[in-house]
Amino acid sequence: MALNFVLRRASSSLIPLAIRTVGSPRTFHSAISAVLGAQKCSFSRSSVVPFQRFSTKPTSDDKLIEVLESEINCSDQPTEKQIPDDFPFEFQDNPGERTILLTRKYQDEIIKVEVDMPNADDEEDEEEDEVDNERKEINDSIPLVVSITKGSGTCLEFGVTALPDDIQIDHLSMKQPENSEDQLAYDGPEFTELDENLQKAFHKYLENRGIKPSTTNFLLEYMINKDSKEYLHWLNNLKKFIEK
Repeated sequence: MALNFVLRRASSSLIPLAIRTVGSPRTFHSAISAVLGAQKCSFSRSSVVPFQRFSTKPTSDDKLIEVLESEINCSDQPTEKQIPDDFPFEFQDNPGERTILLTRKYQDEIIKVEVDMPNADDEEDEEEDEVDNERKEINDSIPLVVSITKGSGTCLEFGVTALPDDIQIDHLSMKQPENSEDQLAYDGPEFTELDENLQKAFHKYLENRGIKPSTTNFLLEYMINKDSKEYLHWLNNLKKFIEK
């Protein structure tokens, strides 16, 4: 209604001018039609303009994209790691996952090894030198879970830390297939509390099944490279999401 009022008011002020200017009724009607059409077009255009300001992205998004691009360019570029011909396990490496799975058959056993990324968690120490040494040691190791299963379904599981040219057994446990998760099975003493000869025998037991320094040294290099690859892939996915 307000629009009609404005149009009527504008028309009433312009009609006398049109009457004085034109000479015939036909020309008069054409002049009035042109005046009203100009008024309508003017209101139609002005009603759309204020909404244009919502089409732009916040400038903070552009800054975030810029920082992500800088991080991508500065990140370590992964290389393609070729699996050695004599590697004793089959590889399963799914992009986007932080672990890889190794499998093999040994006599009547099925052996599975889950390999995780290089350790990144470190505790703060008061002395800076101790922190640097700790980080160096952590960055040069990867955690493994070795599961050895026989026909009955009983599984012997080892928690292992692989270091350059060395393998450290952290713990071992027996898992029965019929045991419920609510049951608390006896896992024996801490591995380091076992007799030294028994510890050496378990190391030889794993070595015979392919868990030896020549295997874990390659896994250490492979997982460090995978860590760089997954991080770069993660950054690119973030950048693509922000850019949408």
